[in-house]
Amino acid sequence: MVAASNVQYSWTLFVPAIQESHDWSRAAIQTAFTIFVLMQTWSTPLVGHFIDKHGPARIVSLGGILIACAWMINSQAQSLTMFYVGGAVGGAGVACVYASCVNNALKWFPDRRGLAVGLTAGGYGAGTILTIMPIAGMIERSGYQSTFFTFALIQGVAIFALSWFLKAPRGDEVNYSTTVLQSRRDYTLGEALQTPVFWVMLAMFTATVTGGLMAVAQLGPMAEDLGVADKIVFFGMAALPLALMLDRVMNGLSRPLFGWISDKIGREPTMFVAFTLEGVGIFALAHLGHHPLAFVLLSGVVFIAWGEVYSLFSATAGDVFGTKHIGKIYGVLYTAKGIAALLVPVGNIVMEATGGWHTVLYTMACLDAFAAIMALAVLRPMIRRHHARNERERPAAYPMPSNVPAE
Repeated sequence: MVAASNVQYSWTLFVPAIQESHDWSRAAIQTAFTIFVLMQTWSTPLVGHFIDKHGPARIVSLGGILIACAWMINSQAQSLTMFYVGGAVGGAGVACVYASCVNNALKWFPDRRGLAVGLTAGGYGAGTILTIMPIAGMIERSGYQSTFFTFALIQGVAIFALSWFLKAPRGDEVNYSTTVLQSRRDYTLGEALQTPVFWVMLAMFTATVTGGLMAVAQLGPMAEDLGVADKIVFFGMAALPLALMLDRVMNGLSRPLFGWISDKIGREPTMFVAFTLEGVGIFALAHLGHHPLAFVLLSGVVFIAWGEVYSLFSATAGDVFGTKHIGKIYGVLYTAKGIAALLVPVGNIVMEATGGWHTVLYTMACLDAFAAIMALAVLRPMIRRHHARNERERPAAYPMPSNVPAE
């Protein structure tokens, strides 16, 4: 997960260099990022099918090969079309790695599902902490082409080698949790799609992931437009690289932190707290982002409140629908990220039309507020009814935890 993370989270470092080398608009270049996210998310249900059939090791090893090929393509690209191809190949590779690792964590640790998937997803969210400065420095010294090629080899070899240490649990190796409210019924994808709770989760996931994904793709250009990118903030470090480092730490920390909290107090209350915090952070960024220190700190707030969506929604899906077919079920739920990715180039268009980022950021804050309210007002009672219905229908041989709500 750490080795795969550069494909998404270091992209923002390459955008200014690519734009400087070619006479292309920023929105046209960012389309490659949109294609990457769309390919990563929309291929995840298919990847989930093969994970269940062939196990995680083979799928992750394939992901390592595809990720290496993607950045090699970028290193040789002389047209937007080639960057788009690189984005598509990289998206497929990251889907293989991400889906396999998250689904494996969901299956192995039923009592600590939020923490386990949070730690796993945290590797992806914080994976670029050690590579931000080397990549930025190499782009400046050797150009973006050489940087793409060098890190293609590093990432691809690391993923391929580590993949063979993965395995999925056998049926008798894990038991249902006795402390966390979880379905004793393993839903198929078709059955999950027929439940209202799935579609509510998809809507909430889309609303919350949009703001953070916008920040991931646009943080560099946003810092340039606000005039803070090169302003020195702390010990000689400029605002943009410092913000990128802090954001990776916060993005990685948020996933196990909020996952662990959700194991303790429940998924929906944790969602309410996190989504509210993200909305407040985005709203404040719209007002104070032109101050270098405020830009750094508030972007950190946004990322610590955004990264947790990948632990909370995956853990909730496992709790609600079981884990036998979770690769396919969470794969479809994860397409929320692909829906949100369609809004990334739109953000650039709106910014250019309005002359600033305020409209974009206000919209993102409102989406977070909507999801926070939905978590407690709609999702929580809906999941309780879902579990109560399963309890009435389940065989007596599978006792539920004592915290099953009565209806």
